[in-house]
Amino acid sequence: MNDLAPLLTPEGRALLDEVRGTAPADELAVATRLRRAHPAGLVSAALGQARLRQRAAAKFGAEDAERMFFTPNGVEQSTRASVAAHRAERLRALGVTSVADLCCGIGGDAIALARAGIRVLAVDRDPLTAAAARANADALGLAGLIDVREADVTEVDTAAYDAVFVDPARRGGRGRIFDPEAYSPPLSWAVRAALKAPHAALKVAPGIPHEAVPAEAEAEWISDGGDVKEAVLWFGTAPGAVRATLLPGPRSLLGRGLPDPEVRSVGRYLYEPDGAVIRAHLVAEAAEELDGGLIDPTIAYVTADTLRATPYATAYEITDQLPFNLKKLKALLREREVGILTVKKRGSAVEPEELRRKALPKPQGPHSVTVFLTRVAGAPTMLIGAPARAVTGAGAS
Repeated sequence: MNDLAPLLTPEGRALLDEVRGTAPADELAVATRLRRAHPAGLVSAALGQARLRQRAAAKFGAEDAERMFFTPNGVEQSTRASVAAHRAERLRALGVTSVADLCCGIGGDAIALARAGIRVLAVDRDPLTAAAARANADALGLAGLIDVREADVTEVDTAAYDAVFVDPARRGGRGRIFDPEAYSPPLSWAVRAALKAPHAALKVAPGIPHEAVPAEAEAEWISDGGDVKEAVLWFGTAPGAVRATLLPGPRSLLGRGLPDPEVRSVGRYLYEPDGAVIRAHLVAEAAEELDGGLIDPTIAYVTADTLRATPYATAYEITDQLPFNLKKLKALLREREVGILTVKKRGSAVEPEELRRKALPKPQGPHSVTVFLTRVAGAPTMLIGAPARAVTGAGAS
């Protein structure tokens, strides 16, 4: 698929409606039937677009995805709608009324910005991608707020806009790109573009080294439903600040420069910090809220003797602490009639799926447990427990 124009015609749109929801197993039969009345290339394009829309529903929701137009890279690289909406709301709260969205892709962020009432210049150099962004703005009734331009972002004058948003390409021919200077455009160029505007947000990979964060930027790591999605470098907000934001919510944990928590013996409860908290290096802030300590100086598990409500970590009640030993684990699971085994690891070379297969080759009974493969005071250890019962009163900052 290298041209969206045929799909935007009345015939193309009718075909898209007809193939909506087609299961992969039915595609050949559907294609054979439709090619009797429509050009083969158009039928193939419609079925391809239907597949992309099905994939995109997880990011955009079925209602929007079924109306939008996608490219394979666009589905893969676009921002999840909930994350884009959070970022748009932060910009709106800063008083931003216009944004130059550079490297706009298929328009996911531009859509969120426009829905927040912000006027958007959406720029992408790829003709097909820009066409998809334009079609999406029109399909969602946002064309009046989104001006799509096919151009090289490095040649765009952003002086007339309140803010700049840059989402550099972080994938190449060999997969993910981890070096920020290998982004397209490089992070250094994006930072220079950001510093020219009153406000700016740069979307970067969540694995960005903290030392690569410019001194002028606030760094925010964002998770959605427990999965870390991205990091954002903010300019014109709070230079040097670090935060972890959890969606839905949002709930934000701000860094206070705390020293590493003390190491303690394993208590009754084990807290697994959210991935955004870990990526933001804010485990100490989370541990302080819990009056907890670390089980090992190099492991991001927090232990405490009391159960406290927190949005920033998941609590487990620990029943057993054993040196790593497969035979002992199998005996314990058999004794407790365990039929469901969840294995988590941090600081262990053992693969969870391999341990699960060996320790519980077949269900032993109605009970479930969680096994943490980790280190305690430097020693390989198994911590055994289950999710703690919920407590009320979770706070946010």
